[in-house]
Amino acid sequence: MAQLHFRYAAMNSGKSTMVLQYRHTYAACGRNGLLMTRLDRAGEGIVSSRIGISADAIEFGAATDLGHVVLAHPGARVDHVILDEAQFLSADQVDQLAWLVDDHDIDVFTFGLLSDFRGEQFPGSARLVVLADVVEALQVYPMCWCGQPARMNARVTGGVMVRDGDTVVVGNTDTAGDSDTDAEVSYVVLCRRHHRAGRPYAPAPVVTLVA
Repeated sequence: MAQLHFRYAAMNSGKSTMVLQYRHTYAACGRNGLLMTRLDRAGEGIVSSRIGISADAIEFGAATDLGHVVLAHPGARVDHVILDEAQFLSADQVDQLAWLVDDHDIDVFTFGLLSDFRGEQFPGSARLVVLADVVEALQVYPMCWCGQPARMNARVTGGVMVRDGDTVVVGNTDTAGDSDTDAEVSYVVLCRRHHRAGRPYAPAPVVTLVA
């Protein structure tokens, strides 16, 4: 029987790399699937990994009917869907994925963030936790600047961690703390302690001048 899967972790944990590995493995087995994403860092209609691999994908939007996209796809019958950036799904879109699993026997594998920069669940992730047959945390943890495993995502603007604003704001995860990009939105991963404390970066070292 088909199943709905949700695998989650903080940023920089290798989710997109795993998405691309799933795509390769299932294609090698002769299965016919669709790769889908939204708002990938590399642009529209692509799944990209920070290790340098990528693949073309179907870009879904906030109003996309995922059931229609899958069932109306030309060619051979789609038997599985692999979806990255699942946190950007709406609750209704998660229900559409569950419908594909239950009524059309199509496996669905989703990957994404569990919580946003405020430490609150994305609506799509919350719905997936309720409906998915398999809910798993990826066992690859990025590190906070303090060396502890990072489970929280933080938004930084002008070098300062912020807790208010729109849930979906695309930013950089590679230049946080760069003086040339301090005015831009960026993201860092933090342990719970430093997310609660609002400390996105390690303190500057104290320099003692010797006379």
